[in-house]
Amino acid sequence: MILDMTAIGVLISLALNSINLLTQFRTMMSTGEKKLEERMVKAESKLVEYDRRIQAIESELKHLPDRGTTHRLELSMAEIAGRLNTIEVAQAGRFSAMEQKLAPIQAMGERLNEVLLEQAKHEQHRG
Repeated sequence: MILDMTAIGVLISLALNSINLLTQFRTMMSTGEKKLEERMVKAESKLVEYDRRIQAIESELKHLPDRGTTHRLELSMAEIAGRLNTIEVAQAGRFSAMEQKLAPIQAMGERLNEVLLEQAKHEQHRG
């Protein structure tokens, strides 16, 4: 079979049109791919940002006391509060006893003050 020039031209035209059609189809498909790729890039950047934020929060949480430590702190604080109440009651008792012991001394001081004031009045009247 011998192909003449018109048949070769038709075949070349058909091949070029097929290539053109495939290129158009690929362009249409790649437009969607580009949009999808842009969305993927945005999603990846958000994912990286969220990962950094989560890591920062996790590192901060490592420094905080856990549940058991918090409970032990609460128990220790309750024990300290109880001891302070006991000390306060003991001190109040001591102060009460000291007030009772100092009451006669205070009474003597007041009487001595009255006597000195009376003597000063008598001195003024004489003088």
